Amino acid sequence: MCRYNLTRNPSPIHSTKMTDTTDDAKRRAYWAEQMEAGYELVQRILPFEVEECGEGLADIHAAAEAGGVEMLFSDSKIVDDLDRIFYIREGLVDDVIAIGRDMNARGWILKIEDGYRTRDMQTRLGRKPEVFDAIVQKCAWEHGGPPPPELVYRRSLVLVANIPKAGTHMSASAIDISVFNRDDQNEVWRGGPYIEMSERTPMRSPFISAEHLEHRLAITAMMEERDFVHFPYEYWHFNKADAMAHTLAGLPAPARYGPVHWDTAANMVTPYKDPLSPLNAMNKIENDIVAALCRAQEMEVTR
Repeated sequence: MCRYNLTRNPSPIHSTKMTDTTDDAKRRAYWAEQMEAGYELVQRILPFEVEECGEGLADIHAAAEAGGVEMLFSDSKIVDDLDRIFYIREGLVDDVIAIGRDMNARGWILKIEDGYRTRDMQTRLGRKPEVFDAIVQKCAWEHGGPPPPELVYRRSLVLVANIPKAGTHMSASAIDISVFNRDDQNEVWRGGPYIEMSERTPMRSPFISAEHLEHRLAITAMMEERDFVHFPYEYWHFNKADAMAHTLAGLPAPARYGPVHWDTAANMVTPYKDPLSPLNAMNKIENDIVAALCRAQEMEVTR
């Protein structure tokens, strides 16, 4: 039977000595630095004022077809048997279609990997083994052994938006994207796939090639022309007019979009009553860490 005793640590941040010049140490130090910067960003987002406008959601797929824009959509499940929801706020859908049209003109195809997420979807995504195990393994690599639950919790705030206020997919104001060439259908490679959980994940990672960084920045420039902002710690995530976007852009006015429940039949939204409450509590995360470490151990045994 697989067993792990996790040690609680009130100061879980791993610090790699910069005098160690090995490549692995540099990667580990960069990962920890970026994840801490992401955590600090989340702390700035949480108190930011939101005046929910009550705007409904629009179908990106239908809008692309109506506008004659060539666009791709992920056919994978987001978690378990849940289909992805390719919807965004009505006030943002025209911008997404315009970006898709601009990319077509450049010889690219915009692929929407994900759009709106319900609370249940985001909660379950945070515990999805393919995602959570990758986070745990990076935390173990960072920490040098089984990671303290506090460290995994801290990293999860950045990588899987464990608090709704910082989870812009729950605000229906974000899309995750990939980009493909129209001529050969090959992906415009950005140094990793959707989704990548490593030191290559931050937008300006020094651990990708110059060509792949150029691709990332060219895509970002096209998104920013329509006032979408990029999440600095995930190269595939872009959002607009929510607390994160205003924080990153330095806009002091209250944000229009916050996390909402969506009535699909009436196309009406209801703001969360508890946007600052964690989706997955610490005790759940502790149990999931043990399960993740056991899965990793079993994989090693079967190799």
